[in-house]
Amino acid sequence: MSDTPAPQAGPLVTGSEIARLAGVTRAAVSNWRRRYADFPTPVGGGSGSPLFALAEVQAWLDKQRKGQDVSEDVQLWQALRGAYGDDMLGALADAARLLTDPAADVRGSLPPEAVRLLSAAAEGASAGETANSLAERFTDSVRRAGSDLVTSSRIVRAVRHMVGDIEADAVVFDPACGIGTLLLAIGPEQGPRRCGQEADARSARFAQLRADLNRRTGVDIVPGDSLRDDQWPDLRADVVVCDPPVADTDWGREELLLDSRWEFGTPSRAEGELAWLQHAYAHTAPGGRVLMVMPASVAYRKAGRRIRAELVRRGVLTQVIALPPGSAASHALPVQLWQLRRPESPGDAATSVRMVDLTENDPDGSLEPRPDQTVDVPLIELLDDAVDLTPGRHVSESHRDYVAEYDRLRQELTQQVRRLSELLPHLAEGRGAGVPDGPSVSVADLARAGLVDYGDSEPVSVSDQLDTDFLRGFLRSTSNTRRSTSASGTFRFDAKGARIPQMEIAEQRRYGAAFRALQEFEERARRMAELSKEAAALARDGLSSGALTPPPE
Repeated sequence: MSDTPAPQAGPLVTGSEIARLAGVTRAAVSNWRRRYADFPTPVGGGSGSPLFALAEVQAWLDKQRKGQDVSEDVQLWQALRGAYGDDMLGALADAARLLTDPAADVRGSLPPEAVRLLSAAAEGASAGETANSLAERFTDSVRRAGSDLVTSSRIVRAVRHMVGDIEADAVVFDPACGIGTLLLAIGPEQGPRRCGQEADARSARFAQLRADLNRRTGVDIVPGDSLRDDQWPDLRADVVVCDPPVADTDWGREELLLDSRWEFGTPSRAEGELAWLQHAYAHTAPGGRVLMVMPASVAYRKAGRRIRAELVRRGVLTQVIALPPGSAASHALPVQLWQLRRPESPGDAATSVRMVDLTENDPDGSLEPRPDQTVDVPLIELLDDAVDLTPGRHVSESHRDYVAEYDRLRQELTQQVRRLSELLPHLAEGRGAGVPDGPSVSVADLARAGLVDYGDSEPVSVSDQLDTDFLRGFLRSTSNTRRSTSASGTFRFDAKGARIPQMEIAEQRRYGAAFRALQEFEERARRMAELSKEAAALARDGLSSGALTPPPE
């Protein structure tokens, strides 16, 4: 099915926009679709994100008395969506152009209803507010679609918090600024010079026009691919912020192999994020900072180890913050903020990296870490074979209570040893070396008689005349194991071909109790082996790090 809206349907709306119209939740709209046979049918979109004709929806809401008065900004968004479909960036750019210049030649693209609403806004004092409203609705629609096309509001809040206050005469740069969300959010509204570049010309145009409409001075945003065609070669900024494209292998590596920006090493095709990081650093003035949004995997991927090591070794990387899950727009995986600082002199380099782990926090909660969520790691401790910069790893190791953990392991080991000696059953001498005397029966026959069920991972008795532990114990016997082993030595357990002795139920239960004790004995023995290995590793780490010490003589 095509996602192109039907031209005859007029303005189209999503389920989320219907919810906004009616003042209800998105779930309520889904319920209406199921409950009411006369609810408008989709006229476009896909099965996961259907589009409805606004006129039909409005008529249905009025009929059901569920509708509200539709604000002009909602009408504008719906008119733009109906005319532009999926090209909402083009719609935003054309709308901002008309808001800036009512005589602009975009009337052929904009629908008459949008022109009317935009003209009314341009004549009043709300042109900037209208542009901001369109930007917010676009951000919301992209987030709901599960895309990282724009920076989420949670990441903007986190970056703004980490940047803190900046001087009024500072220079701020974003080399992948999109519609300007992050660039325009940093620092005071007026004062700093803001420079941006964006590969999508429509986004760059809207970002610049939006800044102009809000009377933001000192903003200069240009189109172009920052890595392949840097439009700011001589710019050195006090603060560089960036939410770069993720998992982009076509970032131009082959064309840029000898580029001078790769100060810390040439990134592989799979490490495009590290190319953006070095590009940002190349535009940083002495004493300036870089705040870069990074996928969590960049902190430990093998391909980027050399570049990470060089960032650490030279004292450029100062902080890595793991943000709470849900901070990004399209997924629940945690993302990180990497902070770099260009030293003003060789002696000004960092001697440690601050690791902050906020992954257990609410994404809308406080961004100030608790003492147990942060640690300053000396550079030498990061320069191992992996150069793993994952904050959680270093924070958890730093705040590990070796004494309490070692005591707990010793106590559990002691309990396991005591229980093991109790579990191993006392067994008397038998009458033969094989299966107990008497006739036997195949498990296949028992299954046909309805006494055994194969629904479990192992056969289980479904009769009060057959004990399950007795059954499973004899299935593991040497003779049955031998039946399941081929001449080539391949083992393939075949319960149906196995045989078990025929016994009275009381005798079965006696054997079953012994088999059950042996099963638990084996399980506890395995657990003891795991505990022993864990305790030895913990003791060795504790002794070598100074967290534990041998007792005095």
